[in-house]
Amino acid sequence: MTTVQGNLSGAGKRFAIIVSRWNELVTKELLAGALSEMERAGVTDLEVIHVPGTWEIPVVASQLLSRTENRPNGIVALGCILQGQTTHAQMLAGDVGSSLMNLQVSHKTPISWGVLTPDTQDQALDRAGLKHGNKGREAALAALEMVSVLEKI
Repeated sequence: MTTVQGNLSGAGKRFAIIVSRWNELVTKELLAGALSEMERAGVTDLEVIHVPGTWEIPVVASQLLSRTENRPNGIVALGCILQGQTTHAQMLAGDVGSSLMNLQVSHKTPISWGVLTPDTQDQALDRAGLKHGNKGREAALAALEMVSVLEKI
């Protein structure tokens, strides 16, 4: 039996973080958590790209993965889609999630999901560092580990 397990070292790797400005009270905390983990992992080649909303994240990820130079080894997607009274949030989250999944599979490059989909802003803040950890930090850890796993297999 062969066992493959990644590590959390980002030294010598290039990463990008794409972060939505929509619901910035929340997303700035997600970004702070992700940046903290990247620094702790020794990542020195990091690009942070701010986009208007979560909807715009996939097109930027696609552009980054289409580069011939400075292509990231991993991407962290950060956003916050608050649920409302219509199905808009569910459709948005589903479309963005599917697009990012398709990009990571077709480009063989991890794109970690740091997009919150809570019912309320209080729930979002809880997941951005108050009560339930920081999902931006967790997304950065997932990207770091997946880059390592893919290198090993």
